Amino acid sequence: MAEETQIERHPLEPFLPYGARMLMLGSFPPARNRWSMDFFYPNFINDMWRIFGLVFFNDKEHFVCQERKTFKREDIIEFLTHKGIALYDTATEVVRTQNTAADKDLLVVTPTDIGALLRQIPRCEAVVTTGQKAAELIASRFGTAIPKVGGYECFMFDGREIRLYRMPSSSRAYPMKIERKAEMYAGMMREVFADIE
Repeated sequence: MAEETQIERHPLEPFLPYGARMLMLGSFPPARNRWSMDFFYPNFINDMWRIFGLVFFNDKEHFVCQERKTFKREDIIEFLTHKGIALYDTATEVVRTQNTAADKDLLVVTPTDIGALLRQIPRCEAVVTTGQKAAELIASRFGTAIPKVGGYECFMFDGREIRLYRMPSSSRAYPMKIERKAEMYAGMMREVFADIE
């Protein structure tokens, strides 16, 4: 099989802390050579953990270790566990058509069984997608409209109503300033967690 058509399996297990009220889903991790840590959103030029720093601590460097060009993995895990935020991606197997992490260059071979994840976190009331491809996959799976960026649609799963949010991508390729992205994430987080200022 030619290298560009090799099937790549997801390298991480779902992060599902007990009592999680939110499940954040991206598309698929970047190639290992772009990782700065062994966790979700590992590329140092991806802004997810800077967005979290701004939203929760008013400091985009809160989870950043500039000297080593990485993120504070243990601090992130502790925070997500305490807050009740689960993480995974919408694909478990993909083919990278152009050897990038861009959504447009990912061919989904095996979608993630989102229902199986939701059954493991029965308190979850919001599924948050961090990109267009992820939003399309989830909307299609649960038969709902694709939300507008920053907005949500509702779907029913196992007798519970769940909000599907479509948030701006944390990739710097997405044309929006990090401060504006953080404002949108903060608005969504306020709706899910009542304790954000």
